[in-house]
Amino acid sequence: MSIQSKMIVDKDFKLAEVDPRLYGSFIEHLGRAVYGGIYEPGHPTADANGFRGDALQAIRALRVPIIRYPGGNFVSGYNWEDGVGPKENRKRSLELAWWTTETNQVGTNEFADWAKLAGSEVMMAVNLGTRGIDAARNLVEYCNHPSGSYWSDLRISHGYQAPHNFRTWCLGNEMDGPWQIGAKTAVEYGRLANETAKAMRWVDPSLELVACGSSGSSMSTFAEWEATVLDLTYDNVDFLSLHTYYNNNNGDTANFLASSLDMDQFIDSVAAVCDYIKAKKKSKKKIYLSLDEWNVWKTQGTSRAQQHWEIAPPEFEDVYNLEDALVVGCCLISLLKHADRVKMACIAQLINVIAPIMTENGGPLWLQTTYYPYMHASIYGRGTVLHPLITSPKYDSKDFTDVPYLEAVSVYNEEMNEVTVFAVNRHLREGLELTVDLRSFGTVEVIQHTILEHEDLQAANTRSNPANVLPHNRGKAAADGGRVSALLPAASWNVIRLRVNG
Repeated sequence: MSIQSKMIVDKDFKLAEVDPRLYGSFIEHLGRAVYGGIYEPGHPTADANGFRGDALQAIRALRVPIIRYPGGNFVSGYNWEDGVGPKENRKRSLELAWWTTETNQVGTNEFADWAKLAGSEVMMAVNLGTRGIDAARNLVEYCNHPSGSYWSDLRISHGYQAPHNFRTWCLGNEMDGPWQIGAKTAVEYGRLANETAKAMRWVDPSLELVACGSSGSSMSTFAEWEATVLDLTYDNVDFLSLHTYYNNNNGDTANFLASSLDMDQFIDSVAAVCDYIKAKKKSKKKIYLSLDEWNVWKTQGTSRAQQHWEIAPPEFEDVYNLEDALVVGCCLISLLKHADRVKMACIAQLINVIAPIMTENGGPLWLQTTYYPYMHASIYGRGTVLHPLITSPKYDSKDFTDVPYLEAVSVYNEEMNEVTVFAVNRHLREGLELTVDLRSFGTVEVIQHTILEHEDLQAANTRSNPANVLPHNRGKAAADGGRVSALLPAASWNVIRLRVNG
């Protein structure tokens, strides 16, 4: 059986150009994200600098435009100076965010080298937990000033003549969280962030700066924190951060698949607070949003290594199944539907820690189910988001009402002369007959209809079965003039690529 849905896409109903940084990611010094993930000297694929070649290959295929580093909770206790200079002289330190031992064998310069190999920019974070203005301005000078000052010349002495020119910087991380080293009230953080931003910009006026929003919409500080922080930082920051994670720990799949409706509301709420402060200040400046942590996270709550002070122990190595991939797909659609306001987003994290990519120390790499929607959106979701007009049957779940079975958006890449429709069928048992009206484009033809599906919603890719859940191109989308019809299988992620003939 199948149910009916319809989507109208008009080339003149433009929402926004997609900032490529919408498809960013995150690597923190947590678990095996760095050590055993991107960096493992002695691995059969490692290069001369110790970077795993198989990881680089998988990450390059995602076309990740920007990667947030080095945290996360880690950054609130991090002394960046410990991670530069000759590796043999770097000290080991007790890492209090995750109760591990940090070897500091990967630091600022190594990550800059790796990011270039991965084809990504770096979103650098500064420590506003245990440190503040001085350490942040010195780090900017070390990274971005050409030469002729103490910190820039120190970088040169470490073998980096050219500056890194990191442009995007986070002013701390989740500073309202009681789990955070150096947690602060909104006023304490807002004042420190504002003064730090001023000093950083005096070193390098070209910086884009991200202020911390509250740690999530469930926090008691939410909304009031955002308003207070922006009131204190508005003139000196460009973005406000949002963090959100979803899980199906109660086994309610229908409710879980509706999670992106929460993301929609979260984004709209934070944007409203930003606009309130804009109105209050009678400003012409618009604050954009950086959803720089989002993902499905099943193991939330078990937050520290069982054995204290291990080096890079496995942490949060969630195994993702098909329903997790569908939620990731729905969240990517939500991000695209808010591309006018959300300009950066980071799926957290990139490798081994609640990640689309998994590795074994000394062994192979495999791709989780969530890798594929992320890859498809990053590759084909470049261009202009068009306002979709969607008609779909709906359902109610435990936490949500009027959940459309069809979650979809379209992106027009004028340079490639392509329209891509991303669509999830949330119905667990029935296929969804989708009709897309694209008559404003003239005639179109189907390039490819890609589907991620499996008869078992709990099916996952593992080391022993890495190809259990893979996308296929056997979708039967068909074009007739300016109309497209397609059957979206029950519980499926779909990418319908169309060539515009005019």
